[in-house]
Amino acid sequence: MSPEIEIAGRRIGPDHEPFVICELSANHNGDLGRALQMIDAAAATGCDAVKIQTYTADTITLDVDRPEFRIHGGLWDGRTLHELYREAQTPFEWHAALFERARAAGVILFSSPFDETAVDLLAGLGAPAYKIASFEAVDLPLIRYAAAQGKPLIISTGMANLVEIEAARDAALGAGAAGVILLHCVSSYPADITDANVRTVPDMAARFGCPIGLSDHTHGSAASVAAIALGACVIEKHFTLARADGGPDAAFSLEPAEFTALVADCKAAWRALGRVNYDLLGSERGNIQFRRSLYVTADVPAGAPLSRASVRSVRPGLGLSPEHLDAVIGRTAKRALHRGEPLTWDMLA
Repeated sequence: MSPEIEIAGRRIGPDHEPFVICELSANHNGDLGRALQMIDAAAATGCDAVKIQTYTADTITLDVDRPEFRIHGGLWDGRTLHELYREAQTPFEWHAALFERARAAGVILFSSPFDETAVDLLAGLGAPAYKIASFEAVDLPLIRYAAAQGKPLIISTGMANLVEIEAARDAALGAGAAGVILLHCVSSYPADITDANVRTVPDMAARFGCPIGLSDHTHGSAASVAAIALGACVIEKHFTLARADGGPDAAFSLEPAEFTALVADCKAAWRALGRVNYDLLGSERGNIQFRRSLYVTADVPAGAPLSRASVRSVRPGLGLSPEHLDAVIGRTAKRALHRGEPLTWDMLA
């Protein structure tokens, strides 16, 4: 499989700047106006794409109050799945306006579909890619249905083991996806930084032969930048206009200024990787004269021997290399040497 994929004309792979995805999730707080405002604010951060989620409470779960349908612990403790998703959903009727706003803002928009009706809606809107959420990574029929649209699939791998990740990737490719990107993910909200385990990123790249990224639910941006340093090609991070405004995902989302910094830091980290290099850089040439070298540190009469009292290794670098210090000690001066002169071979008898 190619380690490089294209989404809406943007090349994604190890040789390209990281593709940073701004995840709106449920932080629109049920307000279309806020969702549109979030797209504008996300585009202004410099992110490469904005992602939404496409489901209804009834397409993602059942309105049943059995113990297994109720959340225990964490941010959403005590709520039923149907109640949470009814609050968090991005209504289908908003989608056309959201896609139009993204086009106007000059930013890529795509979504996570959670059933076939969501895939159909997104296909009709020209979605350039599909994101499979961690909890759906084991839903191979859904993956195949989305992959059959012939677009790239981005698959989060939270909770999935190696066999499940391979099955998801193979299902996508076998059904016609135009490439797969796998995102290392910890499906905890928020995720503790000590659970981030971003060393998994290069291991996944070696195992699966496709672009690898990080879906980051930790606080801050350290895990994302570390992942870039280890070869991540994609970063996905949740976004909010203001954590104080609340919302299901607000607690582990970045505000606009923070997300702007995340984008800048991730792209700078990628540029810093550069290449393996041991040669003098053009930017260093002006400073090479200030390396250490051998200088006369006390006047030496002609014919007198040099000693450690009269020769030292100091900055700047116009004299002999410091490696010759032992070789010049005891040699006699061919002429009178003066304190502050760079020492050269022609000054010695």
